[in-house]
Amino acid sequence: MKSALKEHGAEAVIGLVVVIVAIWFVIYAWQRTGGGTARGGITVTAQFQNASGIGIGTDVRVAGMKVGAVVAQSLDPKSYMANITLALDPKTRIPADSSAAITSQGILGGSYIALIPGGDTTPLKSGDTIIDTQGSLDLTSLIGQFVNKSGGSSSSSGGSAGAAGAPAKADATTSPTP
Repeated sequence: MKSALKEHGAEAVIGLVVVIVAIWFVIYAWQRTGGGTARGGITVTAQFQNASGIGIGTDVRVAGMKVGAVVAQSLDPKSYMANITLALDPKTRIPADSSAAITSQGILGGSYIALIPGGDTTPLKSGDTIIDTQGSLDLTSLIGQFVNKSGGSSSSSGGSAGAAGAPAKADATTSPTP
């Protein structure tokens, strides 16, 4: 037995490392997808007109700090709005009149849901719905609008006045009469 362990010791260590990495990955994936939400967590729903970039496991943040994650998403067949279910940390008492917005970490960064706390003294409780929401912006559409409208600019005043409030210059062909 000792000779077999000496001959295959490196293979056993490599196998043990593979098993440890696999266990770590399963735990990480479980927490990232919302499976590891805190016991007694608050589950609320937010309705968005556009939920592009949001998926299960997406962060929910207040003031840049993670306070929860997206655990489910569905389409409301009547209003055609995206119902996003959020699992929030029960220690974080978010006011009931808070709003939610889908924002991005930057031009190339991922999206997350930012909760903007309201002023209500009553906190959100499980089953509540956040109605005041702002969906994600379609960056491609915004760039397209900018490119299409940047072609020519027309003056809305119709004249060629100088600085604001300054009178326009007199025509060179007319001269004041003595």
